[in-house]
Amino acid sequence: TREGHLPDLSDCPPEKMRRSMRVGAPIGSAGPMGRLLVRGEYGHNFIDQLKPQAGEVVIDKPGYGAFHLTDLEGALIRRSIRHLILCGVTTEVCVHSSLREAVDRGYRCITVGDATAASDPALQAPALAMIGVEGGIFGQVASTDQVLAALQATTARKAIA
Repeated sequence: TREGHLPDLSDCPPEKMRRSMRVGAPIGSAGPMGRLLVRGEYGHNFIDQLKPQAGEVVIDKPGYGAFHLTDLEGALIRRSIRHLILCGVTTEVCVHSSLREAVDRGYRCITVGDATAASDPALQAPALAMIGVEGGIFGQVASTDQVLAALQATTARKAIA
């Protein structure tokens, strides 16, 4: 997923625009990599190391959560996906928003703690800790190594079956 807005900013909520102006980084303003948070601009694209492979779904989202005003849920339903592995930035905003939207829709979620980052490093540990409260109300947190091991084990079980 990637957060960004239409070039005319018609999908940017007024309050989000006001907040961006208050912090001195107005959405749509010119920067060294193009207009800030505008789809199609150089800075809106994925870095080379994370470019999607052919056939991978890319969800452009106008908000912090990946479900709001997107076709993410439709893409998941079409593929019969019920378990999600979340990574990305920012842990306390976009990752949490997407995670909470997913949990509300009944998805089982794992957040990869060492593959997320908070805008302020001091927020990372509390943001991850919130996921597991009340018996894992928002799923569980795992490391990249734990997730890869679980995926390999699942693949091995399917190969035997």
